[in-house]
Amino acid sequence: MPPQIPSKGYKTLDTNYNINQLSLNIATAYEPEDDHPAHYINQLVEKLAVKNTQVMGRPREYDPRMMLKLVLLAYSYGLVSCRKIARFARENVVAMWLTQEHQPTYRTIARFIVSTDLEAMIQASFKEFHDYLDDNGLIDEASFIDGTKILANANKYSFVWKKRTIKYSELNAQKANELLKELKVAEVKIDFTNSEMSLDQLDTVIALLEQRIAELNQRVNETVKVSPNPAKQERRHAKKYLRAAKHIRQKNHEYETQKQIAGSRNSYSKTDHDATFMRLKEDPMRNGQTKPAYNLQIMTNSQYVLGYGLMQNPTDTRTLIPFLNQLAQNEVLGREIVADAGYGSERNYKYIEDHFPDKTALIPYSTMIKENSRKWRSDDRKVMNWEYHEDDDFYINPAGVRFNFKRYAYRHDHYGFRRDFKVYQAEKFDENHRLIPQALTRAGNTKYIMVNPQWEYFKAKARHSLSNSNTYSRRKYDVETVFGNLKAYLGFKRFTVRGLLKAKRQIGIALMALNMKKLADRRRPFQNIQSKKEEPFGILSIPNGSLIIKGLCHSPLYIY
Repeated sequence: MPPQIPSKGYKTLDTNYNINQLSLNIATAYEPEDDHPAHYINQLVEKLAVKNTQVMGRPREYDPRMMLKLVLLAYSYGLVSCRKIARFARENVVAMWLTQEHQPTYRTIARFIVSTDLEAMIQASFKEFHDYLDDNGLIDEASFIDGTKILANANKYSFVWKKRTIKYSELNAQKANELLKELKVAEVKIDFTNSEMSLDQLDTVIALLEQRIAELNQRVNETVKVSPNPAKQERRHAKKYLRAAKHIRQKNHEYETQKQIAGSRNSYSKTDHDATFMRLKEDPMRNGQTKPAYNLQIMTNSQYVLGYGLMQNPTDTRTLIPFLNQLAQNEVLGREIVADAGYGSERNYKYIEDHFPDKTALIPYSTMIKENSRKWRSDDRKVMNWEYHEDDDFYINPAGVRFNFKRYAYRHDHYGFRRDFKVYQAEKFDENHRLIPQALTRAGNTKYIMVNPQWEYFKAKARHSLSNSNTYSRRKYDVETVFGNLKAYLGFKRFTVRGLLKAKRQIGIALMALNMKKLADRRRPFQNIQSKKEEPFGILSIPNGSLIIKGLCHSPLYIY
C-alpha cells in the first residue's frame, strides 16, 4: 500500500479530479459574481436600441452587442491590442460568458473598433449611463470639466509646421518670378509676356516649353549633320528651364496641400494628419519636446465620465465652447459648470452667459489667485489698486495723477474675438498749468491706460460665484482621478488607431470601460452580505458544466 498522508496539518487530496473524464457540458452554466463589472456591461449594452441596419454588403458574422460587451470587458482589464482581445475571448471564462463562447478573430475586432456602428452605440451608452446614475441618485448637478493629452499613433519626428510651410511657399514664389525673368532674357523663344507668375501661369509656361522642345527636336532631326547645332543648344536650355518650372510647380502643390491639411492649426503629423504637436506632461527626456497627440476633454461627476470630446487644439481655452455645445446636445450638462483656470477667458465667460443663462460657471481666471496676494495688492502699476470715481469716470493713481476717459477702442485677438476697451489719458497740467512729470513717459509722451469693462465684470462675477459655492473644491479629486485611472490603471497612454474619428471611437470604449469598473467597485460595499451558512440542500453548477447537490452529506456529491 502507498504511504498514507497524515491528515493533521494537511489538506486531503481531491480524488475526483480527472481532466479526461466524460462530463455533461452546459455552455452557460458559469455566471460571474454579482459585483463583477461584466454584469453592468451586459445590462448597459442590452438596454441600447441596437438595430441591424445592414441591407447590402458583407453580412455580419457576430452580433454588435456581443462585440461591444467583449471590447468593454477587455478594455476594463487593460487589454487594448486586438490580438490580445481575441485571445482573451478564447481563454477568459467571464469573456466566454458574455460572448456565449463566440470567438471573433482579431481582424473582426479591429474592424469593429473603428466602425460607425460602434460610434453610435458608444454615444447612446453614455446617455443611457447618465440616465441610470441620475435615476439612482449617484450624481448631482455639477459638471466637472478638464482635459489631458493622449499620444497619437504617429511618428514623433514627422512634424509639419505651418509657419515653415508659409515661409517656404513665399520663397518658392520668388523662385518662380526669378525663373520668369531668366526666360525673358534667355535664348529660349517662347511667347510669354506676363510680368508675374502664379500657379496657373506656371502651367502655361510649362506647356509652352514642352511645345518649344518638341519643335527643337524636329529641327535637330532635320539638321543632324550640322555642328555645332544651335537647335541642340537651345533645346538644352529649354530642358533646364522645364525641369526648374516643374520643380517649382511640384513644390507649390506640396505647400498648398500642407496648408490645407493644417487648416487653423500650427502643425500636424505626416503619419497622422489629424494629430497636432503638443507639449505633454509625460516627458521622459524633460526637454519640452512636442509630440503628436490629441486633447481629450471629459465631463465627470462622482468620478464617472458622462461626456467626452477629442480635440485638435493644444490649449484648453478654445475647447470649452464646442465641448459645452456637445454636452448640451446630448442632454448631460449639469447646472454648475466647473473647470480650472485654463478655461477662464472673456470669450468663454461671455458664451456661457449668452447661451447658457441657467448655468452657473465656476471657472476661475488665470490671475485670480495672484490678485489676492500681498505683492499684487501693493503694486502701484495695477489699475485695480487705483482710486476710481464712477460718477465722473476717472482714475487717480497712487502718484496723484488723474486719468480721464478719452475714447472707446477695440481689438481682435488671433481667433477673431473682439474686445472692447475704454481709453483713459493722464492730465499733463495741474491747476496752475504746470507740467506734471508723473503724467509723462520716459520718451515724453502722455501716459494712458486701457480698461476692459466687460472683462472686469466677468472677473467680479467669477469671484462672487466661487466664493458662494463649495462645489469647486471637489474638482481635483473628481476629474483628475479619472485621468489617473485611465493612464495608470488601464494603461491607456497612446492610441492604436490613426485619424480623429477612429481615435474618438477608441477613447470612448476606454472611458465607458472605466465607468463600468468604477460602478462595480462602488456598488460592492453597499451590497448585502450573504450568510455563510449553507442551505439544507440545493443544486449548483460549476464552470465545467458539472452539477453539485449540496446538503445531502458532509462532502459534495458530483454528478457527471
